[in-house]
Amino acid sequence: MTRPGLPKLIATDLDGTLVRSDDTVSAYTHGVLDRVRAAGIPVVGATGRGPRLTELTRNDIRAADFLVMAGGGWVVDQSDPSGPVVLREERLPAEVLARLLADLEAEVGPLTVMVEASDEHDAPLWGDYHESWPYQDRFEARTRDECLACDVIKAFARTADHHVDELLAVARRVVSPQVATLTQAGLGFVEICPPGVDKATGLTVVAQTLGVDPADVLVFGDMPNDLPMFEWAGWSRVAVANAHPALRAVADEVTLRNDDDGVAVYLDRLLSR
Repeated sequence: MTRPGLPKLIATDLDGTLVRSDDTVSAYTHGVLDRVRAAGIPVVGATGRGPRLTELTRNDIRAADFLVMAGGGWVVDQSDPSGPVVLREERLPAEVLARLLADLEAEVGPLTVMVEASDEHDAPLWGDYHESWPYQDRFEARTRDECLACDVIKAFARTADHHVDELLAVARRVVSPQVATLTQAGLGFVEICPPGVDKATGLTVVAQTLGVDPADVLVFGDMPNDLPMFEWAGWSRVAVANAHPALRAVADEVTLRNDDDGVAVYLDRLLSR
């Protein structure tokens, strides 16, 4: 239920929510977010993108004081005049991921697997080639053994025989939340993060840094990986019209599609009340 007045913190997902289908963010959206920040409300970009895409993320949400990245496992404070400060950095141990994948493959058959291992600028994902992956310019084919040679920020898995939501449901039966956090972000892959890592726990780091109660936080999203922050935030949970049914089902409100600048339209009206 939306609370009166203005929120004390605003967090928004990027791809599919703030970012349009052509991978751009409109000048109108940037302008509205600047007004939000000028009103004294900190802005947070909460995304599944890993730290290797920090510069791209900063460009897409220039008004952000904080970035919650890698689905919550990497949190950056950008408000410090001396430079960005990493407040949280989580990785999944390679041996845990190896066991997890073996257990899942025993249940569903062979998986296409990619890992995000490096936080270096524009570093590629490693793993099995799949034609559906939309970012082939940041991908490098590597063997499973090579992928499991180091701890990872996140892993991605899919199978030809399961819709991603079906695979996610099976994976959650097979893999304990104490082992890994499982979700999906609309890319056709189940995303495998360290245990305890989601957008809610990432935003908790930000909220505690600022002394903000979750009840005073407004969030925007479109996919199941946004569900934890929708359950966590209390001022209002707003889904874009193109959101996954699971997110729309728990949203307090629905705004316009990402391609119609739904986040900015909502915030523009909020600031104009």
